[in-house]
Amino acid sequence: MNIIVTSIFVQDQDKALEFYTEKLGFVKKQDVPMGKFRWITLVSPNNQEGTELLLEPNDHPAAQEYQKKIFNDGIPATMFGVEDIQMEYKRLLEKGVKFTMEPTKMGEVTIAVLNDTSGNLIQIVQK
Repeated sequence: MNIIVTSIFVQDQDKALEFYTEKLGFVKKQDVPMGKFRWITLVSPNNQEGTELLLEPNDHPAAQEYQKKIFNDGIPATMFGVEDIQMEYKRLLEKGVKFTMEPTKMGEVTIAVLNDTSGNLIQIVQK
């Protein structure tokens, strides 16, 4: 069994698509109309056949409550791996990305947390 798609709730699919592609650098893989929403998936530019990230509308009240509560509690919705966290942190700051935690060494890893502007905190990690 393989993980082929994972999702993250977003408040606005267009805004999220712009952030995740233009700021974070992901590549749009699928964009299919699905009623009033779309099936939008992204992939890592260096692994375009890998796991897809679905920008899932948070239209359901349970999704909205979940997203709001973990955000308010400072819990990242997901984690992305990076090769050089200091370089990535600097690159993202230059693109206007807001961080709630700058790169911080925690045991064997260094982590940072950013705000995706779509209702989520995202952790980046360097192992």
